[in-house]
Formats: sequence, structure tokens, C-alpha cells
Amino acid sequence: MTPLLHVNNLSVRYATARGELHAVSAVNLALDAGQTLGLVGESGCGKSSLGKALVRLVKPSAGEIRVRGVDLASLRGRALKASRFEVQMVFQDPSSALDPRMNIAEAIAEPLRARGELNAAERQARVAELMQQVGLHAELASRLPHQLSGGQRQRVVIARALAPKPALIVCDEPVSALDVSLQAQILNLLCDLQAQLGVAYLFISHDLSVVQYVADRIAVMYLGEVVEVGDRALFWQRPAHPYSQALIAAVPVMDPAHSRAASKTVLGGDVPSPYQPPAGCRFHTRCPQAHPRCQAEAPRLRALQPGHQVACHLYDATLGAPA
Repeated sequence: MTPLLHVNNLSVRYATARGELHAVSAVNLALDAGQTLGLVGESGCGKSSLGKALVRLVKPSAGEIRVRGVDLASLRGRALKASRFEVQMVFQDPSSALDPRMNIAEAIAEPLRARGELNAAERQARVAELMQQVGLHAELASRLPHQLSGGQRQRVVIARALAPKPALIVCDEPVSALDVSLQAQILNLLCDLQAQLGVAYLFISHDLSVVQYVADRIAVMYLGEVVEVGDRALFWQRPAHPYSQALIAAVPVMDPAHSRAASKTVLGGDVPSPYQPPAGCRFHTRCPQAHPRCQAEAPRLRALQPGHQVACHLYDATLGAPA
């Protein structure tokens, strides 16, 4: 079956006063319709740049972004505008994502007006339907964003993303600006909407525990590259890449009797500069299991077993797989 989203060798580079910044480097990903792919990694690893490239908020430097077989990276003009309704985005900060001069009904109706397929009465009915779907009371329609709570504002952003009936929504840290109780509400809402509508999510987060809750598959990024992709259960039970192992070991455990504090894999050193990424494996400067080959040759994603890929020389048969 052809995946809904197929990212092929996607790269994003920014020209800055300091030189060329390598935000995303030759990333390959796939996502099926109605599924959730969690994208995790440290701040600055390129997660948000990848998400913005998928919705064409930034222009890819190279590669393909195929949604239902159409390469969004190559589209221009009217074709690009039409494609935007297939892929929508939910941003981290709902306050900055909403126009403070627009009331809630106007904000949700904005993509419907842009599409131009509904008249005023039909748009009003669609807005009312969307507000009900995301759990917003009808009387909030005339309010401005600053008159709502943080959770309500994020529900508005989700409703606006759903308005044009997209096949894919990129969720960029959608709960990180909310307190814990509101996080749970929004996560449950996203799961319920996916079950009802069949929409797919690329869920970007630095919080592995959040991604574990919502994702069917998990992809790990380090310094612009995807180093591991796996089904949620496989990834969580037996992470393969040393970076993934360190991320999981750093997840807090609430039960003191089962705390992993004494045995955590603590990463040393600093993250290398994205202006001058290291040769070979980009993680080798911090990897406790680095091999001389890692300094010279970049590993490629390879299958460990069905549904699980890793980019690490430790799993090369010539070196011997870790026990």
C-alpha cells in the first residue's frame, strides 16, 4: 500500500550571516493514512524545520514531499495553494497562531473562505460543526482569542486545521505550552478526532512520554538526521540507537523504588554546530559506543526487523551487533 506521506531525501538549509545552517539533512519518512508518526529529539535537531517544510512554510533545499503521490516540494503558484488544504498545521503557541483581531468564528472560517467552495451560510454551519467537534461551546464564537483560556485557544487552532478536511496535520509541540491537565485533554481530543475522521498526524515533540501516548510509530532526529524509526512498542521496549537509548533513560520515573537515576545513560559533550556538522555519524562526538568507522562514514537507515530501522554502524554484520 502506498503511504499517504512519503518524504524522500528531504533537506532544509538556511542562509544566515554566519553561513549555511543545515537544519534537515536527507530525511526519509513514510506515514500511512489515519496513523500518527511521532517525531522526537532535542531542541534544535530540526523537527520544526521538517514540519514547516511539509506544509511549505519553508522551501525545501532538496528532496521530495509526496502526499497521495503528489510532490508538494515541486509545486508552485495555484497548484501549491490548492495543495495546502491537504496538509495543515497546529502550532506550539496558540496565542501567536491566532489573529488577535479575529473572533473565534472568523478564525475557524478563514481556510474555508480561502478555499472558496462554501457560501456564507454553509461556512457558518461548518464552523458550528467544527466547534462542536473540538469541544467549544457555541457562545464562544464571537469572542476574541485573548478572552479564551490556553486550552480553548488550542482547540480553536485544531478546529481551524480541520476546517478544509486535510489528510495530514502536522502537530508542532501542540501541548508543550499547556499545563498537565490541559495536555491530557488536548491529547485525548486529537486521538478522538483521528478515530472519527481518519486524519493522519505528524506529531512533533521533545517529550517521549507524550509521543508514546499518541503515536503508532516513532522517529528520532539528531542534528538534522533521522537515526531511528520504529513501531511504538518495539522502539520503547528495545531502542536500538545509542541516542534513542539515552533519550528513553532520561524519561522521569515517578516511582522512587523503580527510579533509573542511578543507571541513566548521561550524554557528554555539547551538540555539534549545525553550521558545520561532524563527518561520519553526527552522533559520534557524544556516543559512548563510538567506533573509529563512525568518525569517517555516515551510517544509513537499515532494517533491524520489520517495522524497525536504525542508522548505526554497531548493527553492521562486519562489526557485530550489540548483544
